Amino acid sequence: MTKIIAELCQNHNGDRNILAKMIKAASDAGADYVKGQIIFSEDLTYRPRFEEGVVEEHGIRKSIKRPFAPELERMSKLDLKESDYEWFIEECVRNGVIPIVTIFSRKRIPFTASLSWTEKTVKVASPDIISIPFLKELCDVFDHLIVSTGGATDEEIEQAAKTIKEKGKKLTLLHCVSLYPNSLDICNLARMEFLKEFADNIGWSDHTLVGRDGIKASKVAIMLGADMIERHFTILPPDQTKDGPVSVNPELLKELSDFAKLSKEEQKKIVEKEIPEWISMISSKKRYLTHQEALNMDYFRGRFASKVNGQWVYNWEDKPVL
Repeated sequence: MTKIIAELCQNHNGDRNILAKMIKAASDAGADYVKGQIIFSEDLTYRPRFEEGVVEEHGIRKSIKRPFAPELERMSKLDLKESDYEWFIEECVRNGVIPIVTIFSRKRIPFTASLSWTEKTVKVASPDIISIPFLKELCDVFDHLIVSTGGATDEEIEQAAKTIKEKGKKLTLLHCVSLYPNSLDICNLARMEFLKEFADNIGWSDHTLVGRDGIKASKVAIMLGADMIERHFTILPPDQTKDGPVSVNPELLKELSDFAKLSKEEQKKIVEKEIPEWISMISSKKRYLTHQEALNMDYFRGRFASKVNGQWVYNWEDKPVL
């Protein structure tokens, strides 16, 4: 049966009381995993070309505009303390769900590995599929890596999978479109079939717009055989957090969890009846990045790093961080 990850991201707004309610609500709605983020604003990097963005003379944008100062101010209000993460695990265990996290900078790996995990499972965000030193260090301390593949080329996916398998670790690859949100017609869910060439378990990390598309894409992905679905999750109104518009509420998460428990025949009947556009979400196993996805990857790869002796060490660099 398909496993459901409720991705809490920073929809807790830095408030531990909201986070506790989110964990309980995700558990009550049937999530298998509840995912946090080991993310600290002090790891945010300053890169001058994103201050104003870069546009060539003929009008083609080469980099997005996302200034450092307002982003740092926004993120600093969302920081949790290191002690909150052990508490996060305890809350998940108390509510009967498996806690996992995404780590965003290499220097945070030892701290994260020291926590009292019930399963040694970790999530890798799409930008870090190219970060081979980062993947190797995760393999040294975790047993199962769930890796999103948004923005990655076929060759980058193959190299990441090879790295993890050579370490003898379990691998789940999640197809993902690195747009926030992405439309249903570019979901390209047949890409999951391509991922089966490299991993025993595959799935879909869904960034479709909830107010417009609900959980349609996730349902189709489950019907097509996804082993795992990741969805952003919130208990707040969608306009109260940055990721709110692509986050499902408890009612939709429960609907998705219940759908995953149905037989394939029942799932297909529901999809064909309720989602007439489902075939347009499949496309082909081959996928070409849109220009906006490439721009997003350009920004997110290197957004966080490890500061060592006053210098940034990026996750893909084979340099010591401690």
